[in-house]
Amino acid sequence: MATFSLSKTLATILESRADPLHVLSTTSEVVKRASFVKVNPVRAQTVAQVLALRPVPVPAWNYQHHFFDDSERTVTYIFLLDALNFSFWGEPKWRVHHIRGDVDGYWALAASLKRAVQRDPTLLDADVLANLQPRELAHILRGNVEIPMLIERWRNVQELGRVLRDHFGGSAARLVEQANGDAAALARLVADNISSFADTTVYNNQQVNFFKRAQILAGDLYGSFGGKRWGAFKNLQDLTAFADYKLPQILRAWGILQYSDALARRVDSKKPLAKDGPEEIEIRAAMLWGVELLRHALSALGHELNSVQSDWFLWESSQTEIQGMKPYHRVRTIYY
Repeated sequence: MATFSLSKTLATILESRADPLHVLSTTSEVVKRASFVKVNPVRAQTVAQVLALRPVPVPAWNYQHHFFDDSERTVTYIFLLDALNFSFWGEPKWRVHHIRGDVDGYWALAASLKRAVQRDPTLLDADVLANLQPRELAHILRGNVEIPMLIERWRNVQELGRVLRDHFGGSAARLVEQANGDAAALARLVADNISSFADTTVYNNQQVNFFKRAQILAGDLYGSFGGKRWGAFKNLQDLTAFADYKLPQILRAWGILQYSDALARRVDSKKPLAKDGPEEIEIRAAMLWGVELLRHALSALGHELNSVQSDWFLWESSQTEIQGMKPYHRVRTIYY
């Protein structure tokens, strides 16, 4: 890979895989024109060589923190979980008490919703979600401090409930079934019908697709149901990684992403970036392509992972202290 230019490397990967959501094609244009973030394909190959020295584990689904009853209710739980899966950072960090100790961030969300559903199964009824009040959601997500963006999360919950009630007979499972086992079609169907999942932006007057939470929903259904029933997808490999704020952090620590001096100072001083600003878009696009380059290099070394599996591995890795890891970029947004 080191002998190719970045543009040629991107083109080679694009030619080798499907891109039905146009995430890779649109973000590749960002990466090629980026001013603030660079992707280093040589470094991706070096990191892959190190990772290939041992098995690259794909984390198992965590049933301790997630609700699961192997029914349609679990499908709705996954939809609710991913409608709220964004922007956990802040000082102090939002935490909740769990039976085996305090948890924060995404795990706090998963555990809070599991606790609430076990205490009141009607929470997963579409009409209940459509009429949920802010104080009720605040109680469900109660912790040491108020979760960031509570009102935005409440709007997402109500929208989810209304869409399921008014267009899918109150059934998230019915929505999933309309995709006929096509993971990318499900992500598109969700983004087209639920505005809070429609994660797109504009860069240099061109639309850029990310669809972070719409794609992660398909991945979560796959993980929760073990690739069966509502998690049975024939083309999970057509999804990309999920453009968030944790993966850029680990890819930067490994040297796969490189920030301009000005951007590095801003990120490292924990100053928020503007939503839909060029710096934010470039970080997210570069993250997606950093994962693709790493996945491609691992494949060449005999370690086959799709982008979803690569994302899970990197996200789990980013939860631990890694040498050289600096702060993640901060953007207040409902999309990640």
